[in-house]
Formats: sequence, structure tokens, C-alpha cells
Amino acid sequence: MGADGRRDPLPPGVTAALVAAGLAVAAGAALQSAVGFGFALIAAPLVFAATSPQEAVGLMLLLGAEVNLLTLAAERRRPRPLWADVVQVVAWSAPGAVVGVVVLRALDAVALQLLVTAGVVATLVVTRRAAAVIAEREDPHPPPRWARPAAGLASGALNTSTTTGGPPIVLLLMNRGVPPSRVRDTLTSTFLGFFPVSVLVLALTGTHGAVPTARAVAVLVPLTAAGQLAGRPLFRRLAHGRRYESVLTGVLVAAVAGGLLTVLL
Repeated sequence: MGADGRRDPLPPGVTAALVAAGLAVAAGAALQSAVGFGFALIAAPLVFAATSPQEAVGLMLLLGAEVNLLTLAAERRRPRPLWADVVQVVAWSAPGAVVGVVVLRALDAVALQLLVTAGVVATLVVTRRAAAVIAEREDPHPPPRWARPAAGLASGALNTSTTTGGPPIVLLLMNRGVPPSRVRDTLTSTFLGFFPVSVLVLALTGTHGAVPTARAVAVLVPLTAAGQLAGRPLFRRLAHGRRYESVLTGVLVAAVAGGLLTVLL
């Protein structure tokens, strides 16, 4: 019941911000089910706006793992990630994750929201550029020795601070002639590997605020699964044409604007 005596249309404890976050989570899951990235791109701004920064990190880690597991489980082929990239990047993400926790604890909600927004925009720029570069090359080749440690450290720090750890991995795969299907498999497998590392670092550093509430989990986990399932045919078609870029850009702008408005207003 609201202050004016009217019945609140939402269930107790479910806010309009959480509903908006749920819609963003579903859209992000749909996008990621088709191309291997995009979940944090769409969902992070509104999840951070709807919850505390630490809880948002925990939620995004949990929901991201759900999306990636569903993506791999739904494949009718054996995934072929670049295991050397996956193993080394995930291993190097551990020390980076500790740095990310320090950032998470040091910044207030508004500063973290701005950092999330910057990470989302950077992800969009990098992935759009990567799509063109990957398509131009044919002969895969290994990266410089420093590239995998650098990508792991950077992604680890971004995962536990803003959950937008995708750009360093995409940069690692650029200019190497890796086929798009293997890029997708490598991204998905790496993101799954990040989950236990990030959770362990959060636990060891006593970041108890990252444990999601039961209410948020109950609302967002089913929406994530529904979005992942519903998005397979729709975004798979969009991913092969120019409309995909327009849809991605439009949803991204709406998610970033909505997240910032929720925090600042």
C-alpha cells in the first residue's frame, strides 16, 4: 500500500528500478546467447542502479555465469575455445580481481555508476571494432607473451569492480585471425572461468555485501534464463546484418541513460 492509500502494483520489496534491471538482464541475456558477449553491456548499468554496488557485482557474476552455462549447454556442437588464452587469462585475473575489490570499496555509488558506464561504452567500441578486424584476417596466430597476462589482470580488476571485464579479452583476440565461432567460444569459456576466481577473491577479502539478496535472485535469475532462451532465434538473425548494430546501440544507450538517471535523480 502506498503513502496515499493506493495499492502498490508491485510485490513487496520489488522496486521499479529492480523491474527495469530485470528487463535489461533479459535483453542482455538474449544478446549474449547469440554472439557470446553483451550481457554486462546491457545489464550492468541498471543492475548497479537498482542495488548497492557490491550486491550488483555479486548479481552480475551470478547471472553472467548462468548465461554462459546456458549458452554452452544449448550448442549442438562441441565448443572449441582457444584453451591457452582461456587458462592463462583466467589465472592472471586473480591478482587483478583483488585490485578490483579495492576499487569497489573505495568508490561511492555514483562514481561506480560512472565507471560502469565508461566500461560499457568501451566494450561497445572495442567489440564493434573487433568484429571488423576479425573478419579481415584468415590465419590465426598467437599473441605477444605479455598480452595474456595483461588481459587477465585488466579483466580481473574490471570484473570485481564494474563486471565489465570483456574489452581486454576482445582486444586479446583482435588481429589474430581467429574465426568468429572460436572467438565466441573463447569469450564464453573465459567468462565462466572468471566466475569462481571472482567469487573466491570477494569471499577472501570479506566483501560480504556482494552476496545477492534472495529477492533479487528470485526476480533476475528466471528473467535471465527467459531472455537467453527467447533471444536465440531473434538475435541470431540480427547478428548477421546491419540491424544488429542498430539494435545493440539503441539498447545500450537506453540502458546507460536509465542507469545514470536512476542513480543521479
